[in-house]
Amino acid sequence: MDEPQTLGKPVAASHTELSVAMLPQDANPYGSIHGGVILKHIDAAAAMAAMRHCRCNAVTVAIDSVSFLAPSRVGELVTFKAQVNHVGRSSMEVGVRVESENLFSGDVRHTATAYLTFVAMGPDARPIPATPLILETDEDRRRNAAAQKRREMRRCCELPSER
Repeated sequence: MDEPQTLGKPVAASHTELSVAMLPQDANPYGSIHGGVILKHIDAAAAMAAMRHCRCNAVTVAIDSVSFLAPSRVGELVTFKAQVNHVGRSSMEVGVRVESENLFSGDVRHTATAYLTFVAMGPDARPIPATPLILETDEDRRRNAAAQKRREMRRCCELPSER
């Protein structure tokens, strides 16, 4: 496995979309998709974005927040849009936007948002420096600034032994 690039990569290089048709086995008796099913796909899309960025293994170390905004339903196509928002020494914050599409009407709804933290891992299963992030657009810079604030909030809540 190659070592990650040191020159940096733009946010756009990590963009990942995963679309999944929601089936009856994914739902509760009301026809809404179980939150755990959505979380599984959020984690998968985020992992792909992190690995695209660092071109090495990346492991989930935290799901910082998940906001379920509206239910996804059986028969809908749910798309998980992920990208790296911030890179620390070995960690990366990945944001995921979840959209649910009614395939008959074409109606698309923003149904969830999540932020996850990943760590770049070397072949020896130890953290390695993550590829630096190149911010190209105002939106990249806005997301990066928000990610830095979330990172500061996490650090404030850590026990001294976790730092």
